[in-house]
Amino acid sequence: MKKILLPARPSVNLDADEGRGYNAGGCSGFPDIALENHHRFCSVPGYRKGQSVMVHRLIILGSGPAGYTAALYAARANLRPLLIDGGVGRGQELLGAGGQLMITTDVENYPGFEHGIQGPELMHRMRQQVLRFGTEIVEDLATRVDLSERPFRVWVNEQVYQARALIIATGASARWLGLPEERPVWEGGLGGAGISACATCDGFFFRGKEVAVVGGGDTAMEEAIYLTNHCTRVHVIHRRDALRASKIMQDRAFRNPKITFVWNSVVEKVHDPAQKRVTGLTLRDVKTGETRELAVEGLFVAIGHKPNTDLFVGQLQLDPTGYIVTHHDVRTSRYAVFAAGDVQDSEYRQAVTAAGSGCMAAIQAERLLEAEGDSMPDSAPDW
Repeated sequence: MKKILLPARPSVNLDADEGRGYNAGGCSGFPDIALENHHRFCSVPGYRKGQSVMVHRLIILGSGPAGYTAALYAARANLRPLLIDGGVGRGQELLGAGGQLMITTDVENYPGFEHGIQGPELMHRMRQQVLRFGTEIVEDLATRVDLSERPFRVWVNEQVYQARALIIATGASARWLGLPEERPVWEGGLGGAGISACATCDGFFFRGKEVAVVGGGDTAMEEAIYLTNHCTRVHVIHRRDALRASKIMQDRAFRNPKITFVWNSVVEKVHDPAQKRVTGLTLRDVKTGETRELAVEGLFVAIGHKPNTDLFVGQLQLDPTGYIVTHHDVRTSRYAVFAAGDVQDSEYRQAVTAAGSGCMAAIQAERLLEAEGDSMPDSAPDW
């Protein structure tokens, strides 16, 4: 069941005359905004008096650094955004609220935290900040969207929300092996306590240690090569006897003296959740069925990411791997729809870059809405 967090503010009933009604249950409480701005914020074509329908100026789908930063800038621009925090993504069987940082322990590469910060704590602080500036938050997942006409419609189960502009910040979920040990450490697993899907984020914590990387593509080779800057030995575990990575990435990995390859093998078990740290792996040879132990202190899963874009198939331009295609930094193929963060970034996938694109999306959305005034065109030649 969805829960809506509302910033504290007085409520007033602004039912209007002349056939245009505004029900306080669906659109209330903006005494600090001029009446004409209230109408621009809330009016719906064909609206009937007493009907609890509201058109938000801006809806943000997804939280995490991109969604929260977009909400922060939009709220401070007095757009009063609605943020649906679960977006469309699920990562490690968790609701998408807060994104991948909700399953990250120490974050040491986000500016402003000299001694680092826990991922969930960083997301909590961002959440409290956007609430302070007036963002309304729906604690649930979007289940359907309709971008065919404005106002855009977003469903959370049976509840429908409408918006003049939309920012998509639903992120991307790491592909996992499906092992019980991949659950977050607070759920009895080793996620965030030795198991990771981001060498750039977490490699620093494995200085002087021996680790393993699972995968055979370019991402796995990039992760393994990066980890050699910190680790004494990197074991690349691949279920086949040949890599899928590009020739140049294969050559770089093969030439690196710190990288060894374990062919035709899969990870059966990660040790040891009881100690709340990784102490080794049980590997199974896919050809012979034999098992053996590999002593490592970290496991990096590098079998790719899946952008959380299922809701937008057929409505927005996506690249062959499912990421939203953007131009002018954050504009999608649909007028008045923006995308920010990992849902449109298959290269960097960092909290700081996601936050930056969330800022850009909010600023561009604010400029678009300001330029439109009371009109709501379906397209624009300069988009």
